[in-house]
Amino acid sequence: MKVGTPAESRPAERRVACVPETVSSLVDAGLTVHVQENAGRHAHAPDAAYRAAGATVTPEDPTPESDVVVSVQPLTTDQAEKLKPGAVTISFLQPQGERELLEVYARRNVTSFSFDLLPRVTRAQSADALSSQALVAGYRAVLVAAERLPRFLPMFTTAAGTVPPAKVLVLGAGVAGLQAIATARRLGAVVEAYDVRKAAGEEVRSLGAKFLELELETQSGVYASVQSEEFLERQRELIGEHVAASDVVITTAAIPGRKAPVLVTTDMLKAMTPGSVLVDLAAESGGNCAASVAGQETWVGEVLVHGALNLPSSMPVHASKLYSRNVLNLLKLMIADGSVRPDLSDEVLDGCCLTHDGQIRKELP
Repeated sequence: MKVGTPAESRPAERRVACVPETVSSLVDAGLTVHVQENAGRHAHAPDAAYRAAGATVTPEDPTPESDVVVSVQPLTTDQAEKLKPGAVTISFLQPQGERELLEVYARRNVTSFSFDLLPRVTRAQSADALSSQALVAGYRAVLVAAERLPRFLPMFTTAAGTVPPAKVLVLGAGVAGLQAIATARRLGAVVEAYDVRKAAGEEVRSLGAKFLELELETQSGVYASVQSEEFLERQRELIGEHVAASDVVITTAAIPGRKAPVLVTTDMLKAMTPGSVLVDLAAESGGNCAASVAGQETWVGEVLVHGALNLPSSMPVHASKLYSRNVLNLLKLMIADGSVRPDLSDEVLDGCCLTHDGQIRKELP
């Protein structure tokens, strides 16, 4: 069976779904791997490295001849129309925004899997691309903020006096938030963080940051869920003074498949020190900051709001390596005797399968 990796066609995507290091594993499993020319150029994975690993490098998009197509972003509808009936696709694919593509998949009897819907269970951790890419995003978010902040992050003691460290507030202590905390701490900032989940406090403190204890009911689960508007309003009231006291705010609170909760209002931004920076990692799903616009930088008074857009793509080497391992590990759940045969009785595959047997398996709004 052929596994095809096309060059990413969506704007500003620099990652690649299969790197040379994972090609050999797929070949050892009895599959052939076809990679489009220059698909890995942004990730510094040259065509020669793919060939050395056992892949066939093709000048054209290998999608039409492939039994399995792996990509980072969803395929275009034109690519989907050329898929073999019965083909398998793996990518990030938010069903709410890709109705037309899913209809094409269903009509062409394509079995599609999305990492956006991967169940959060222990067996699926090695395939959890949301987490691996959130790791990259959390790290990059701090660098973005540090570059734009008109002051130092660490403390300096000089002959001219002492420069105090910057104060960083991280809202949301999932994978992205924890990595942001760790990175800001390494750069010498004073960091505090907040999460609705009580269990996150221990992880935050282990990284040397202060965990904010707000007078709110906390969740006991591992992952954040949807909160009522009354809860969010009270949360904003209590967070406001901490936002005002911070030089950098990084927001990471996102709920897969839903609009991000607004945690920071424009009034909060106006209370911040001039020159402060907010980086919103949830900008693509509506934003944790009321002033965020995905892919743009906006000034609210003298505070800069960076609406982060696909930050993992700005670090394509390691983002691609991590993602390609996630792809490989998901494929391993489907490979039997040199063939890819998805068994949807497996809870992991069932949970992230969007189309199969001519049907759209998830409800669309």
